[in-house]
Amino acid sequence: MPELPDVTVYVEALRERVLGTRLERIRLVNPFVLRSVDPPLGDVAGRTVTGVRRLGKRIVLALDAERFVVVHLMIAGRLHWKAAGARPPGRIGVAAFDFTTGTLVMTEAGTKKRAAIHLVRGEAALAEHDPGGREPLTAGLEEFRAALTAESHTLKRALTDPTIFSGIGNAYGDEILHRARLSPVKLTRALTDDEVKRLFEATRATLTDWIERLRREAGGDFPEGVTAFRPDMAVHGRFRQPCPDCGAPVQRIVYAENETNYCPRCQTGDRLLADRGLSRLLKQDWPRTLDELERHVAARRGGDRP
Repeated sequence: MPELPDVTVYVEALRERVLGTRLERIRLVNPFVLRSVDPPLGDVAGRTVTGVRRLGKRIVLALDAERFVVVHLMIAGRLHWKAAGARPPGRIGVAAFDFTTGTLVMTEAGTKKRAAIHLVRGEAALAEHDPGGREPLTAGLEEFRAALTAESHTLKRALTDPTIFSGIGNAYGDEILHRARLSPVKLTRALTDDEVKRLFEATRATLTDWIERLRREAGGDFPEGVTAFRPDMAVHGRFRQPCPDCGAPVQRIVYAENETNYCPRCQTGDRLLADRGLSRLLKQDWPRTLDELERHVAARRGGDRP
């Protein structure tokens, strides 16, 4: 899912290409991507783009007469800048936005179509699309602390809850916690003052660093390489690969359709966090530390030898 750094770079690229131009029309390949009925689709055609902004993980195109197009890419939605009049690709194409300067093509891979477009009339209606989380790059330390500790949640849950913090998802949540050297399952109200400050600084540094990386990667072109899994990430999507800081194998907790990646040596004092499914299966055989895991792996390898 495109998160704050990805959406920020999308917004910057769109501003350069469409600000002050006219949105001639929106073509829907998959009619179900449009999740609103008022204003109608034709009401935004021909209007001038007056702004492009980020709203959480959403992209907002502001048009004249207080009309707004809200694009939520969800997990597999992506944007592509093409020549004017370009046709969306078959199978994954869901919509095209025709501007006087070119066409923005929206795609969504996979069978679960979750990406959405909403057409909105007025700032008050637009505010309903804002989950209300604090902006992590502009909130001060005390505002960050207040949002973080208002309720008792695990750190991973708190960071990725859009009503608490804006724009942070699974990928950058993992990276932030690794940088802060904090366990993803530690409770927010159990943090010391030093740990809150470390998390605050790690959040700002991680998001800022990745915005700069993505800008450099795009190099002035429209960002095409948006993905949740990047080889230069520290832990996210790197299960069993060595931590870049200490060399210990990255571990994971799998739940529903998501997983949390972490380094046990850097973040949990060498303690392995039990994966719900595997811990039920293995029961008392579940390794609790890196040393136990290494002995367990070594024993299995020894048992496999002829």
